[in-house]
Amino acid sequence: MPLLKIIFDSVLNYFASLSAAEAISMIIIASSAAFIIMLERIFPYNRGQKVLREGFFDDLALYTIAQSYILGILIFNYIIYFIDSTTGISRLHLFTNVPIWIQLVFFTVTHDLYIYWMHRWQHRNKWLWRIHEAHHSPKKVDWLSGSRSHAFEILLNQSIEFLPIVLLGSPPEVIAYKGVISAVWGMYIHSNLNVHTGKLQKIINGPEMHRWHHTMGKGRNRNFSTKLALWDWIFHTAYFPENEKANEYGLITHFPAHFLNQFIYAFRPFKKSKKKPLSGRTETTGQEAN
Repeated sequence: MPLLKIIFDSVLNYFASLSAAEAISMIIIASSAAFIIMLERIFPYNRGQKVLREGFFDDLALYTIAQSYILGILIFNYIIYFIDSTTGISRLHLFTNVPIWIQLVFFTVTHDLYIYWMHRWQHRNKWLWRIHEAHHSPKKVDWLSGSRSHAFEILLNQSIEFLPIVLLGSPPEVIAYKGVISAVWGMYIHSNLNVHTGKLQKIINGPEMHRWHHTMGKGRNRNFSTKLALWDWIFHTAYFPENEKANEYGLITHFPAHFLNQFIYAFRPFKKSKKKPLSGRTETTGQEAN
């Protein structure tokens, strides 16, 4: 069939065009996913949680693969390319000779601090919440659920994540390896793993704290950190109750099923409300920010 041949050829051409760093990155991400899935079966936090849960196909095929591929083209071939070609900053090669490991540390920490404040703002701003609520919609939190994010949220955050790397003249490997860090860490903090890292949780973020952020309880407007939990502890947004177990995840309000419906739902009109805003609520929607 012509359509299948076109798809097959495009996939082959895509993999053939990958650099060594990109190929290694994909192998690491795929291997990490398989390893985390295995650990979730052996050491589950919420027992009885299925691998093929509700929304699994949408999260894997549409959010993780299709959306990531399309947005990757938009971000690098259009947005970042336009900014770079217009400003010409990358031609200064400011970071070209800086050791790659130092660059990875620098870009990971600085972007993580940005994500903390952006994430916190998304929970308080009615417009930003609309493109963030999809991320909170999974009723089961696992290695894959973190990939469910609205296209506009990814477009914004990943453009800001990778633009400085390009503008500062970093080698292509930095982009690939930084992508690995974000992908693997994202799978880890959303994983259904019963891990206990002790005092390390004060510094390094993991599923211990982040699962509370996805609950329908008090923690949903806390624990905004992604990689470094220390931001939550420094800025007093940490929520880590002892002797309690997180169970109910997702949104309190209605949210549609399936990728296309979820994409369109972000653009629904706001409902006017005369009531005064409560903590964790938006005034115009009357919906609780999760």
